[in-house]
Amino acid sequence: MRSSSLARLTGSRYRPPVSERALVVSLHDVSPLTHQACERIIGELASMGVPRVSLLVIPDHHGRGHFLQASEFCLWLQACAGQGHEMVTHGYFHRRARREKEDLVQRMITRVYTADEGEFYDLDRTRAAELVSRANSELRQASLQPHGFIAPAWLLSGDAESALRQEGCEYTTRLKTVTDLQSDRTYDSQSLCWSVRAAWRRAVSRAWNAALYQALRQAPLLRISIHPVDIEHPSIWNQIRRLIADALNSRRPMTYFEWITAQRSNPVPA
Repeated sequence: MRSSSLARLTGSRYRPPVSERALVVSLHDVSPLTHQACERIIGELASMGVPRVSLLVIPDHHGRGHFLQASEFCLWLQACAGQGHEMVTHGYFHRRARREKEDLVQRMITRVYTADEGEFYDLDRTRAAELVSRANSELRQASLQPHGFIAPAWLLSGDAESALRQEGCEYTTRLKTVTDLQSDRTYDSQSLCWSVRAAWRRAVSRAWNAALYQALRQAPLLRISIHPVDIEHPSIWNQIRRLIADALNSRRPMTYFEWITAQRSNPVPA
């Protein structure tokens, strides 16, 4: 693919020097509701040569049971942290109530793109700070140390990003970027991710991610975002496994925070 095509896919913000190409595999929607699938995915990734994953933890998934009340799940998270996996705060409820008089764009983003799960899409700063502070405090209560915050569906309002800075979060990501909130540097990096809610979505996801993977072959950072439900669909899971196996031939697996920390040693571009 020509470089102009790659630029359209990955944007034009600063890209770090290519000293060592990295692979970050993140597992979204980690909660007591998804514990069994998450444990299976972590096991399969380890067998493939991915020893550390960024685990995106939801404190109270859809309000259906707080993680602190699930002792077995907490012990598993603690064991994961001890093995080098990263804990990342992933919203609080991972759910957004529908608003009255939403326009077409709002409905498409919050209902079609994500099924009412864009919790931080349009939160004001006060509410966002309240939820982030509570989530981080509760993770620390379980002896877990979150450095980053990633909004559900990567939908993060400007006010919510300000709240992350206020609460001392180290970094955040969106679908197409990774932002170091401490150095205020944003890196272009589009994540591969899959939509599995319908057969047509799965077919489109496979075609899109195959093309995107090729476009990002030379990118310093490759992001592969997995959801627990992905493993239930063999065609999706097999593609994820193939892409990760290929990426490991030329990339070192690491967590988001490891990658952010490494970038801080790079000089700021003129």
